[in-house]
Amino acid sequence: MEALHEKKLWFLEEMANILRQDVIKMLLEARSGHSAGPLGMADIFATLYFHILTHDPKRPHWELRDRVVLSNGHICPILYAALARAGYFPLEELKTLRKLHTRLQGHPHRGALPGVETTSGPLGSGLSQSIGVALAAKLDQKKYRIYCLMSDGEHQEGNTWEAVMFAGKNRLSNITAIMDRNNIQIDGNIEDIMPLEPLKAKYEAFNWHVVEINGHDPQDLVDAVAEAHAIFEKPTMIIAHTIPGKGVDFMERDFRWHGKPPTQVEGQKALKELRTLGDRIASEHQ
Repeated sequence: MEALHEKKLWFLEEMANILRQDVIKMLLEARSGHSAGPLGMADIFATLYFHILTHDPKRPHWELRDRVVLSNGHICPILYAALARAGYFPLEELKTLRKLHTRLQGHPHRGALPGVETTSGPLGSGLSQSIGVALAAKLDQKKYRIYCLMSDGEHQEGNTWEAVMFAGKNRLSNITAIMDRNNIQIDGNIEDIMPLEPLKAKYEAFNWHVVEINGHDPQDLVDAVAEAHAIFEKPTMIIAHTIPGKGVDFMERDFRWHGKPPTQVEGQKALKELRTLGDRIASEHQ
């Protein structure tokens, strides 16, 4: 993985803004779906698909590709946007999100769309799926890596912790999990409903290497992933602190946007704000 330079940092910042606009447009077309999580994870997905991952959109089944497992499948609009922008399928298809017979279901479906590695739905299953892929890679002596994207809310699920224990016990160092630590779920703020802290200490107790980052800083993520690559005796959890609804002022940090789309008026307001931000990003790097 090459080092980040100023021009690439600017590109990733711009791409994250484009992905956020894609998400809003998709939700407006679908009139259903989740807003806060996809917007909050745009920087993570931009950095993964346009800098970190070993992958080839022209060969989606390439044996040596890194695998991305989306455990919190409800944020799939940001995954679909990243895949389309990377070249896995036509951008025009993003307009079909959640529509009848679409390949872009409300949760990703393995086999329906190039670049989608697993089917997700019930929260808490993604890390267990990642374990199966990681064990297969170890048995086959393959060097590809597994990146498991997780929500913080799914850590209220017991099966998540069974997977955490198993991965730690089996020293699955080819797994790098990235937690969207945005502190919200559909009913309110996580620490009010079912507190998770101390998350770092819990993972470390189960033999994981843990790094905490600013989830909106590509350099932070790149450094954390490089650190994970250097750890050979245990899996790595990257706790990415993010702002739900990032980039849209009236959505940010508001749990009510966890599971609802914007209206047409709200969507146009969000797009205007994101376009203004995009213009500012461009002007700062001319």
